[in-house]
Amino acid sequence: MRNLIAIALLLGSTAVAADPKCTTAERSTWQDQEQFQAKLKEQGYRINKFKVTKGNCYEIYGFDKDGRKVEIYHDPVTGKAVKTEIED
Repeated sequence: MRNLIAIALLLGSTAVAADPKCTTAERSTWQDQEQFQAKLKEQGYRINKFKVTKGNCYEIYGFDKDGRKVEIYHDPVTGKAVKTEIED
């Protein structure tokens, strides 16, 4: 029973840590999703998946200009990267 509780706590804390909170701003102030993705592509990113997270982030999965696999959470208002994970 203790093992099940420990596993549940571990999984729960992982899910919370994986989805940062980006903004509480009204969606009307967010950058247009297609224009935002176009800017990233102009910077050399290749986007395989784009989504809006529960934490109100624009999240991309793909590759950066150097071909490294990335997962990046962006503030949809400012466009600033809030969390970046790079896989070499």
